[in-house]
Amino acid sequence: MTLSYKARRRWSLLILVIGLPLYIVVAVTVVNWADARFGRLPLLAELAVYLGLGFLWALPFRKVFRGVGQADPDDRSE
Repeated sequence: MTLSYKARRRWSLLILVIGLPLYIVVAVTVVNWADARFGRLPLLAELAVYLGLGFLWALPFRKVFRGVGQADPDDRSE
């Protein structure tokens, strides 16, 4: 099922406003849990974990975000 341009814009806004902050809270909680459980990672390793988690959240939503910043392709007013 393909989403229309307007539906992709709405979903991307919802993901960025609600989903991303929730993901950040979960990612920081998991890293803090691992820190308490196994001890603190070296600074570069911790940076790599945060960068990996920051990249990982966007993978499932690639199709939703693709082309959202461009003009509506279905707009016939031009």
